[in-house]
Amino acid sequence: MTENRHPLVRALRPFARGLGLEAQARRIYHRVTRGKNRPMPSETSKCRPRLARFCEGSGLDLGFGGDPIVPHAIGVDLPAPYTAVGKRPTQLAGDATRLVWIADGTLDFVFSSHLLEDFEDIGAVLREWLRVLRPGGRLILFCPDEQVYRSHCAATGQPYNNHHVHADFSLALVKRELFRIQIEHRVLHEQSLVDVYSWEIVIEKLAPSPESHP
Repeated sequence: MTENRHPLVRALRPFARGLGLEAQARRIYHRVTRGKNRPMPSETSKCRPRLARFCEGSGLDLGFGGDPIVPHAIGVDLPAPYTAVGKRPTQLAGDATRLVWIADGTLDFVFSSHLLEDFEDIGAVLREWLRVLRPGGRLILFCPDEQVYRSHCAATGQPYNNHHVHADFSLALVKRELFRIQIEHRVLHEQSLVDVYSWEIVIEKLAPSPESHP
């Protein structure tokens, strides 16, 4: 193992060793410097091997932070994104809760990673994201389980994202909202806990059944 050349580390090491705290001090040092030496990977990069295959045709990546799920996805983000995990420029700048650029039933997919939890009215946002999908189009979500995520941040020192709104945000909560808004769909894929603290679901929008029209 190479010697750490930081002068403060060298000066404090004998004291930490004498107190039997060298291992704990090493963990704290690496936790503090991790962000400087190795940038945290984007959340999208964690799910891309599993979910990119659902992103065929024309579609959006909402709140993509410069790292789209697939190269052909249209990147949508705030005019001044609060995260930057890639170098791809934003193509549509605006509010992801109001996809004003897109007509009803025109897209093949909508993907979003770690964004839905930032909104108060989850049902309204889901309704808007499903609005722009054609029948057969797919809504692909990768999001945190809030309680697992909070426990992970507390245990590891990972910075907590204060944009999260719901203490009970989870796959079960989102599935209840999907049922409540009564847009016909079926689940193609779901996993309740993956990549430490996240869950994922792929929903196919269905054409309205004759019974849904009076």
